[in-house]
Amino acid sequence: MEYRTRSIHKSTSIMISAILFLSLIHTSHCFYLPGVAPEDFQKGDPLKVKVNKLTSIKTQLPYSYYSLPFCPPKKIVDSAENLGEVLRGDRIENSPYVFKMREPQMCSVLCRITLDAKTAKQFKEKIDDEYRVNMILDNLPLVVPIRRLDQGSPTVYQLGYHVGLKGQYTGSKEEKIFIHNHLAFTVKYHRDPQTDSARIVGFEVKPYSIKHEYEGKWSENTRLTTCDPHTKRTVVNSNTPQEVEANKEIIFTYDVEYQESDVKWASRWDAYLLMSDDQIHWFSIVNSLMIVLFLSGMVAMIMLRTLYRDISKYNELETQEEAQEETGWKLVHGDVFRPPSNSDLLCVYVGTGIQFLGMVLVTMIFAVFGFLSPSNRGGLMTAMLLLWVFMGIFAGYASSRLYKMFKGTEWKKISLKTACLFPGIVFAIFFVLNALIWGQKSSGAVPFGTMFALVVMWFGISVPLVFVGGYIGFKKPAIEDPVKTNKIPRQIPEQAWYMNPIFSILIGGILPFGAVFIELFFILTSIWLNQFYYIFGFLFLVFIILLITCAEITIVLCYFQLCSEDYLWWWRSYLTSGSSALYLFLYATFYFFTKLEITKLVSGMLYFGYMLIASYAFFVLTGTIGFYACFWFTRLIYSSVKID
Repeated sequence: MEYRTRSIHKSTSIMISAILFLSLIHTSHCFYLPGVAPEDFQKGDPLKVKVNKLTSIKTQLPYSYYSLPFCPPKKIVDSAENLGEVLRGDRIENSPYVFKMREPQMCSVLCRITLDAKTAKQFKEKIDDEYRVNMILDNLPLVVPIRRLDQGSPTVYQLGYHVGLKGQYTGSKEEKIFIHNHLAFTVKYHRDPQTDSARIVGFEVKPYSIKHEYEGKWSENTRLTTCDPHTKRTVVNSNTPQEVEANKEIIFTYDVEYQESDVKWASRWDAYLLMSDDQIHWFSIVNSLMIVLFLSGMVAMIMLRTLYRDISKYNELETQEEAQEETGWKLVHGDVFRPPSNSDLLCVYVGTGIQFLGMVLVTMIFAVFGFLSPSNRGGLMTAMLLLWVFMGIFAGYASSRLYKMFKGTEWKKISLKTACLFPGIVFAIFFVLNALIWGQKSSGAVPFGTMFALVVMWFGISVPLVFVGGYIGFKKPAIEDPVKTNKIPRQIPEQAWYMNPIFSILIGGILPFGAVFIELFFILTSIWLNQFYYIFGFLFLVFIILLITCAEITIVLCYFQLCSEDYLWWWRSYLTSGSSALYLFLYATFYFFTKLEITKLVSGMLYFGYMLIASYAFFVLTGTIGFYACFWFTRLIYSSVKID
């Protein structure tokens, strides 16, 4: 009950922060520019070490730090989390670690616990699933430095340290489980020689497993024989590890070392975000540009040669009899703007795609300018959700404009469908996945209060904005067709096998997917392997290339379709570029079986559930781009033809 109350309070604060975002109050809390808010520490100042969730790439289910019987402080205090952090499963709390700026500590005893059967089982399960402990100091995440064997290579940093490890005693084949109960922290700081104040620029740890020993009975003043600052005896290896078994005693200890660093505060994230393989990204860009150049050449050839020649020739025709003898795209001019079947659904999906395009574009621009730095945990997700909500006005506008062109009259109905169809499907999948996470007692489960806050944002802000956009769009004059539509539909001749709708749609999705699949690998790695992704410059370039590729491939295939006297291009244009989402989902399946080590059924269901949502969103986005490209293309070519 206490947890639920706390979650409702938390969700209330999330809603309030969303409203504050609207009125541009406290914008410093919404966006964090790297290098804007440093904190100076004098020697001896206390440093607040916070603990975050336990994470595992094997299960993808985060747990709160104190779900394991680690040493707790006198009172556990929750840090206020933003919407993105809650949805990511972050649970930031205080810790019993006591740090004082530039005052090293050796063998500080945190606490002593005795495991019972239940707690031993909990530790064993988490160690077996390779869970990592995440901690935070001055907004910097705790990392384990791993030096590569080849000289000259930069140090690689892994987020968090493993709860423990599996191993065998010398001469024994039986596998045992050991816990990391001694942490050697290194706090790196950059000192200002004038004021002697310092700023924290690094937070590292080396975890050890050691079976601590002491003489006599345990008391608060007991000195350890395995780790004693008085005798300068420190822990430097895990040769005598601490085994995890019922009725075993575990003593948790830590060292704190301070190192002066030349790294300035503004550059402290560079080591975390170091991309040693940026050549691959450039290869990705060049590969994508080749696709774009190839398609641009085809489009240019169609526009400059074929269309120019065809239109000139067609306009020179004097009699209607001669016009009827012409073959190709000109013959279907009386049917090309005939409203498609399920036109309402097309309007809804086009409106939703515009909403997505606006959200992604603005998010990318913010990210490229550094507003959504990884130092602002959950900032990216919070920004995307808020932008999605506010972009509802464009969704309503786009869907109602198209709806009116199709001679529709009930703009309220189309606005309601636009506001509810896509979010409703996504919310239903998300709700099922959340129930699965809840069943695993994971901190990744979105609390009821936050779920309620999401629904309020949807129906309280997004839906009204969609209706506002729908009203504005419907009040505008209807888009006029460049040519008149015949009353009787023309019969479509039998098509060649390669112009079969399914075949051409599947072919159309390959090139847009090919333009992004290399970058997609890095995005999936950052999401599912718990790594930072901060190469938004590359991502923005790839996104622009994706837009161009989707537009051009759809135009090319649309032209071939019209030349075959098939005028049913409305849905085909949407599905042609949208089919790239199918390849995205197939690639995600390939990635699951080749790169991830997920073995639990629930974790696998989570992966495929979230990738299904991502693929669905990608379908809506790319489909809309293809549709509008084709819409522009058909209006351009048919407005250039003189029709008697």
